[in-house]
Amino acid sequence: MARDQIDMTPLQSRDELVAWLEAGIKPPSEFRIGTEHEKTPFTLEGRQPVPYEGARGIGALLEGMQLLLGWEPIMEQGNIIGLYDVTGGGAISLEPGGQFELSGAPVENVHQTQAELMAHLAQVREIATPLGIGFLGLGMTPSWSREQIPVMPKGRYKIMTNYMPKVGQYGIDMMYRTCTVQTNLDFSSEADMVKKLRVSIALQPVATALFANSPFTEGKPNGYLTFRSEIWRDTDNARSGMLPWVFEDGMGFERWVDYALDVPMYFVKRGETYIDVAGSSFRAFFEGRNNSLPGERPTLSDWANHLSTIFPEVRLKRYLEMRGADGVTWGRLPALPAFWVGLLYDDESLNAAWDLVRHWTAQERQALRDDVPRFGFKARIRDRYLFEIARECLKLSHAGLRRRGRIDQLGRDESRHLEPLERILESGRTPAEEMLDKFNGEWGGSVEPAYQEYAF
Repeated sequence: MARDQIDMTPLQSRDELVAWLEAGIKPPSEFRIGTEHEKTPFTLEGRQPVPYEGARGIGALLEGMQLLLGWEPIMEQGNIIGLYDVTGGGAISLEPGGQFELSGAPVENVHQTQAELMAHLAQVREIATPLGIGFLGLGMTPSWSREQIPVMPKGRYKIMTNYMPKVGQYGIDMMYRTCTVQTNLDFSSEADMVKKLRVSIALQPVATALFANSPFTEGKPNGYLTFRSEIWRDTDNARSGMLPWVFEDGMGFERWVDYALDVPMYFVKRGETYIDVAGSSFRAFFEGRNNSLPGERPTLSDWANHLSTIFPEVRLKRYLEMRGADGVTWGRLPALPAFWVGLLYDDESLNAAWDLVRHWTAQERQALRDDVPRFGFKARIRDRYLFEIARECLKLSHAGLRRRGRIDQLGRDESRHLEPLERILESGRTPAEEMLDKFNGEWGGSVEPAYQEYAF
């Protein structure tokens, strides 16, 4: 998650909320790619969760990274909770259970995403290995219970932890036990935003299946290929899901603002303090009717922070965030931005992708979304298996990347980053099915080997 924004200008009208989103519009020549990924830290000895405190804790890891990188620390109540590159590069932040997140810099092509990732991993290893810390590239912690996982010292997480059980059965699991990889992409107009949002929401289940790799809970198969994706179906339905209204006439920035105004808030940040306003809407706050802050009006920072606590399958901020994929190991990470860039940043592929999904109904899209965590490629929409649709999407993405023609120093275009996905489709199995085969075979019914085979 990004640093909580600091812009304390009080808001006067709804138009300002719309304008804030519209400010994301860019000419295609300025389109960038941002990739964020989370990974679960574990102790190399004993494979346990890593606490925040102590000489070999997450705090020490962040301090070491700060010395190595020279990035600015992000502090809260005297604790280091993240780092950011003041030159406009990336940021490192902590998810609630210590999941270590790199929010990458906005880059021009997928080759740069991969280079950034390799540099980050080399840096993290340099500090983490002497501390006895490793990192796991799965969508969910495979062996730990909720109770075992430490809580990072961030005020917003305390508020969310209290609120989650009131609105869904899996919110705590989402916070403390899951990891994702997501790609953030730009739009050139309101119409371009709407088209990309519709295509990417409809096809998010394809990414979910291609990256599905969270089949274990507390050491046993949980009956799903991506339990992380299942968790999102019952985390907080007021702020997640497939957004059927996006496909209705009149969709645009204003419609998103109206949706976000009614999504319940979690917190308001004043100075270093997080004020618990969980459950009240931004609309009430906007009208000066927030019981915790009577008569006070929200600021642009409050708006930006609120938008970052909405969790649909694709999220609109000043760019679009693809949110459907499980976290994976480093070799597969660049495949996610490659997949979406090929589909969304090439007009021919984008039009073909829209043709693929335009006739699906809201019910059909929802049923596909509901089935994919359990069935992966065997989920169906109309008379087609998701596997066939995934194959078509990969072809379109491949063609889009070739047409983009962004070449690396060896003369290869970005389509080479799709190779891990092409191998998955050749095998016909999701990463989770490959892992379950190992669990039932050479792993001898234990998830422990995952800490080696799926580590960074």
